Order: sequence, then structure tokens, then C-alpha cells
Amino acid sequence: MKAAQLTAWRAPLEIVDLPDPVAGAGGVVLNLLACGVCRSDWHAWVGADPDVHLPHVPGHEFCGEVVEVGPGVRRWRVGDRVIAPFILACGQCPDCAAGNQTACADQAVPGFTIPGAFAERIAVPFADHNLTALPESIAPALAAGLGCRVTTAWHALTGRVGLRAGEWLAVFGGGGVGTAALLLGRALGARVVIVDVVQDKLEYASRLGADAVVNAADVDAAEAVREITGGGADVALEALGVEVTVVGAIRSLRKLGRMVMVGMPAGEHVKMHLPMDAFYSGQLAIYGTRGMPAWRYPSLLSLIEGGQVDLSPLVTRHITLGEASGELAAFDAPAPPGVAVITDFTR
Repeated sequence: MKAAQLTAWRAPLEIVDLPDPVAGAGGVVLNLLACGVCRSDWHAWVGADPDVHLPHVPGHEFCGEVVEVGPGVRRWRVGDRVIAPFILACGQCPDCAAGNQTACADQAVPGFTIPGAFAERIAVPFADHNLTALPESIAPALAAGLGCRVTTAWHALTGRVGLRAGEWLAVFGGGGVGTAALLLGRALGARVVIVDVVQDKLEYASRLGADAVVNAADVDAAEAVREITGGGADVALEALGVEVTVVGAIRSLRKLGRMVMVGMPAGEHVKMHLPMDAFYSGQLAIYGTRGMPAWRYPSLLSLIEGGQVDLSPLVTRHITLGEASGELAAFDAPAPPGVAVITDFTR
């Protein structure tokens, strides 16, 4: 199979021929239909993730068609179209039994702990516990975008902070996760303000229905959010994993507000100075979140199939396997609006 392989940090991915993967016990092999290029992949590309060892195939936002079924798999057959979360849980441990698959100690993470989906095929372990049937009405490019950014935003808003209709949601970071949070927040009946430093992203958010936008390059973002919302946001979602946006999200909240951190801190951003006075005086709550349990997919897919939310504007670029390097490098600076999805794995 063809694959885009990382052989040196920050170097262009090499398009190589690798042996086809084999389905292990409890696993399947998928022929990839689409794979997103995400900021988390950039963390692997720059060498900031300790789980990644060279050479390595990145890619964790994917959907595909089953082409091989391993021993013990009961739910899937060759020809099934499926989508997978980026955290593949074992399905057997106490955390999995409690429905908390994202905390599974035996999890596999494509593109990080195991070979990823920047390739024509991928082996997926624990298939019965993780895969979800992909409805025919959902295009593969959109489905790939669900694999990390949309599912993470959905779980953050509904499974962690419990966003309610009529509440103000402040989203710090207008990239893929931020755009997904905007669309999903609106579908849930919230009022949404987007904060970013890239005017193109803010204009894009306005076109998608944001109630307000704030350019943090020009103003104190937290103060602007408090003014727009009449005292502070009920919920803030941080989508970058850097100190300035984390602090801004915290200080944008009204008393008893909730903040959920979606952005992944890495490298120099692992250590942060947080305004604990704001936590104390505002009686705030902060949540961490990572991915989404596979059992929560039906609620999101039903929302999409029922027409309550249109996520198609999220995907703005269809690319080839060989163009993934350029998309990764673009994350060194504020990336353009929307997300890129690999839909051609032949070159």
C-alpha cells in the first residue's frame, strides 16, 4: 500500500510503499475512504508527542470500508462502511465497562501509538468495541472530519460541560475544533462568540452563524466576551492548548461558569500559569476532555442525519496523500479557515 511516512521531525512526509496491514484477533483492516489532517497530527510531525517514534505513519481522523475481518469479530463484515474514534478502547477494562472508553488504560491511538491513516489501508484493533456504521447519507470527507474535531467538540459540549439552550458559549480558537463547536453549539440552542487572531477565520465564523466574533489581536478578548455576553460566558471552550487562550477562556466566564479544555498542551505549553483567583472568586469549574467514547456516535450521527446541523462547511479542502505535508506545515502559523481532508490516497 501507499503511505505518507514521517521519517524526520518537521520534514516532508515521504510517500512510500509499505506491506498491507493484517487484521489481528478482534480487529479489521479498512480501505481508507478519507482522513483528516489535524493540529494533533502537527504535534506528531514536530516531535512533540512522546508516543511517536520514527519512522511513523500519522493520521487519526478516518473512515473506511472493511476489507478484512480478523478472528473473533462479530459485528462487521467485508464491505461495511465504518467510522472510528481516534481512541480505540479495549472494551474490557473497568473504565470501558463504565462507558469511559477515552480513559482506557489499554487504548490504541492510530497515528500516535500505532500506525495511522495517512495510507491506503489501516488495521483497526478492538473493532467490535469502537467502530460505528457510517450512514450512506454522510460523505466520507465529512465523516473523516467527525473523527476528532467534531466528536471531541460534541463530547466536550454535551458529555462534559452540559451546554444548555440559551447559554452563551465562548470558543477560543476558530480552527477545526472551534468551527465544529460553533456549529454544534448553535444546534444545541446556545449563543456563540468566536475568539481568534485571524480575521479570515472570524469572518468565516460570522458567515456560519456566530452571534459575535472577537479579534484577540486588537482587544482584551476576555473583557470583550464579558461585555458581549453581559457579564461573561456560561461556558468557554479552549481549542488551542496554549496559555494565552486558556487564561482568556477562564477570565471570560461569568460566576459559576464552566470551562472545557479541548486544546492539547505540548512542548513548551505543558506548563502554564493559571489565574487561580478567578477560579476561587468566580466559583468556576474546569473540565479536561479528550476524544469521545464510541457509544456516543449515534447521538451525533442522528443530529446530522436529522438535519439539525450542517457540518459540510467544515471541510474546505480535499487533498491528495502527497499534499498532507503542506497542510501540516501550515499549522506553524495560523492556518486557513476550515479543515483539509485526504480523499486521494494514490499519490
